[in-house]
Amino acid sequence: MEACSKRDFFKLSEPDLKLILESAGFERYRASQIFDAVYKKKIFNPADFPSIPAKLKSYLSGNFEFAVAKLIGGRESEDETKKYLLELSDGARVECVLIKAPSEDGKDRKTLCLSTQVGCACACKFCASALGGFVRNLSSSEIVSEALPFVKDAKFEFENIVVMGMGEPLMNMDNLLAALNVFNSPEKFAFGARRITVSTCGIADKIEKLAEEKFPFRLAISLHGATDEVRRKIMPITNKFPLKRLIAAAEKFAASCGRMITLEYILIDGINDSFAQANELAKIARRLHAHVNLIPYNNVEGLNWKRSDAGRRAAFASILKKAGIAHTIRREKGKEIDAACGQLALRGRRAAAVER
Repeated sequence: MEACSKRDFFKLSEPDLKLILESAGFERYRASQIFDAVYKKKIFNPADFPSIPAKLKSYLSGNFEFAVAKLIGGRESEDETKKYLLELSDGARVECVLIKAPSEDGKDRKTLCLSTQVGCACACKFCASALGGFVRNLSSSEIVSEALPFVKDAKFEFENIVVMGMGEPLMNMDNLLAALNVFNSPEKFAFGARRITVSTCGIADKIEKLAEEKFPFRLAISLHGATDEVRRKIMPITNKFPLKRLIAAAEKFAASCGRMITLEYILIDGINDSFAQANELAKIARRLHAHVNLIPYNNVEGLNWKRSDAGRRAAFASILKKAGIAHTIRREKGKEIDAACGQLALRGRRAAAVER
């Protein structure tokens, strides 16, 4: 006889849980106690739920999955960037990163970077996640579970969430939206929508869908090239969604959702850091009323790309400044702990392959 698979707890609403408990012979009001334990007190082991009878704790442990990912490793850099390696129920590994950096108000804030896929199918040529290819999507609970190691004294250690780790979020859209709802829902973690940003490499048709659905969260587009010619060199997705289509989708999103888009731009030496690219980027940012985030490239073992030097980054930024474009140059974070997307997980996969 096959063992019954556990039900995904994080997908349940409180009314759903009441019905389930009632059908199992427990009092309906226990659902409120359980929700309070998980989403307010942030206790993720049923054995530790307060005011819950032992019989119900046993039932919950045996029938519900509360945390799919298991923390198996972590590294911390001198700048307090923390990278965590997580193992999923099938042995697959993903990573998330906790980054401390100044925010718009000048204060240091911690941002948690989440993954949505094991590997990635978009094959951006500079990205570590792409080196291992695409394995599978994460479930909504697996995405949520990445945040659970960052809970201390019933509070999240972070003030913001960015979904720009391993994988392309909009190619796992249903699970992404379900996970973000768990974070944002008033009856669950009640994490503010404006403190959540989803980053995409430019899946234009999905951006259009987000616009139609009035997506409540922030959107960042990993542009990394201001012309199709340059973008195709490093981002194959450009062949399917050239800039004309992508920019039109971004305009639709901005008009529908009423929030400023961020254009992420990794500066790679000799590839996309020319002054001509800076001028074209300024045109795109002006058209979209977007903020530009310039990012030093994190070198990846096995790839020949190199970061633009500090002088080139400053000169590139000065062109944006003269054009009146809101922009920031991201401070380098976590270089010594391989904090770029997918590097730690890729090393883990290579080591496991050697062991086999």
